[in-house]
Amino acid sequence: MTIDEMRRLLQSRLKKSRFAHSIGVADTAVKLAKRFGVDTEKAYIAGLLHDCAREFEDSQLPAEASKRGIEIGEIEVRMPLLLHSYIGAMMIKETYGVDDPEISQAIWRHTVGGRNMTDLDKIIYFADMIEPHRDYPGVDHLRELAETASLDDMLLAGLSESIIFIVQKNSLIHPNTVITRNEILMRNWK
Repeated sequence: MTIDEMRRLLQSRLKKSRFAHSIGVADTAVKLAKRFGVDTEKAYIAGLLHDCAREFEDSQLPAEASKRGIEIGEIEVRMPLLLHSYIGAMMIKETYGVDDPEISQAIWRHTVGGRNMTDLDKIIYFADMIEPHRDYPGVDHLRELAETASLDDMLLAGLSESIIFIVQKNSLIHPNTVITRNEILMRNWK
């Protein structure tokens, strides 16, 4: 399937605002990929398809995950929306014909992170946070970092903002988010 065909199919399956967000993430991912020397086509496809499983309602996600043999942890039971990233990582092959483990992994990790994130993983995670349709306190600072900071420093700031937001909402923090942040800190420990 060509990228144009993927884009048209995705547009037919997502709400208008979710599709616009997906295009924003894809375009932002390409800019970041160029800056950090990452494959721009992979970045575009991963950004475009990162939310492909958002075609399902939250209530449908556990059944969709089970159908695909995805383990549903305690946090995902309470916050099923998190499952969309895992389901999307599998849907890209099923629905869009994308059989690339790097793209799949970047989609799998775009919401909560994971151990040993690749540059592509980091780019998709961060592009999802700063794409042009995002509007929340602190997003402009994160966008500035996208122009000036290292990839790890950008991701560290994004993870920290995310954790602060989650704590303020008195919500659950996924262990992978903490693991990802701690790995960056330990790798750069002085």
